[in-house]
Amino acid sequence: MAPKPLGIIMNGVTGRMGYRQHLLRSILAIREQGGVPLASGERVQVRPLLVGRRADALRELAERHGIEDWTTDLAAALEEDRWRIYADFQVTRARPAAIRRAIAAGKDIYTEKPTAETYAEALELAELAEAAGIRNGVVHDKLFLPGLRKLGRLVESGFFGQILSVRGEFGYWVFEGDWQAAQRPSWNYRAEDGGGIVVDMFPHWNYVLENLFGRVESVYARAVTHVSSRIDERGRPYAATADDAAYGVFELAGGVVAQINSSWAVRVHRRELVEFQVDGTHGSAVVGLFDCRIQPRNATPRPVWNPDVPDPHDYLGDWLPVPDNDPAENGFKAQWEQFIRHVVEDGPHPYDFRSGARGVRLAELGLESSRTGRRLRVADAGVGEAEVATR
Repeated sequence: MAPKPLGIIMNGVTGRMGYRQHLLRSILAIREQGGVPLASGERVQVRPLLVGRRADALRELAERHGIEDWTTDLAAALEEDRWRIYADFQVTRARPAAIRRAIAAGKDIYTEKPTAETYAEALELAELAEAAGIRNGVVHDKLFLPGLRKLGRLVESGFFGQILSVRGEFGYWVFEGDWQAAQRPSWNYRAEDGGGIVVDMFPHWNYVLENLFGRVESVYARAVTHVSSRIDERGRPYAATADDAAYGVFELAGGVVAQINSSWAVRVHRRELVEFQVDGTHGSAVVGLFDCRIQPRNATPRPVWNPDVPDPHDYLGDWLPVPDNDPAENGFKAQWEQFIRHVVEDGPHPYDFRSGARGVRLAELGLESSRTGRRLRVADAGVGEAEVATR
């Protein structure tokens, strides 16, 4: 007999990420394929319960996608045993209270990041989940990008030799909302509503760096608001109080130095919206969302600096493409399947609330570094305040 469907409370599905990535491209895609394959050869099907504040929007979503269950009453949903997983895609400010209620109800929990607005609260949630003995996970979708999967294989194979540095460029121009509609919601640009690119992206950079290259040991960052006034969804002007760009330098275990620029106020002159260059003693790689190009040590040209003579050499032509030998699915769907296996058959899942708390901690320290102009040492997980690093 096949396992009964896994009930999943999905809170916040009327938002952009909750709907597109988690409901449409993940849970409904899993339902369409017949469930998640398990090690036993069986499949566990999923059954979503849509939760939110707007009954009309939930009803419309449910009818559009043939979903039987929806409610505006989260408390009642948490009381029902048939819903085993609680998933949270709300704005960050609303998330901790809902997660606490789900922990108290004994639900396994999967959530968007950041898990909380402060490291102290994120760590408290991790400790509460551990004490309750529930399985918990946090979004880590960037690790499933085809480009980063290729990069991970290069690291594992020893292609780079000793890795020296990582340079990252992420971002694009988000329209101000006057002559063209903004591509991101207005709350992203209000600090009082939990917005800002540091709290949005530094948690991503934390799990990318620590899983591919080594844990982050110190951070120096400059967060700025380049565009100070924007137009909201109703056509009203508002003051942008949150940072829309951040320039960070991260020192990693083993001596690797990572520099990552994140910006919603930059025009793209790259192959893709995010691009990393990794340099090592034996080779280098340039990686995007999908593309990955390498330059081995024995194929590296010999540049000579001479600003008085035009250089005819095609440096971009010296890089070799890494083939798509291992096609990847949507990263959000893949991580959902990973978490479901963790819940159903206790499969491995290192991306838990403590991992999420480390991401919140890095964002918090990044903002503190920007305010004080200091480089801050990152303490080990579970340790309290960061120390000022020796210059």
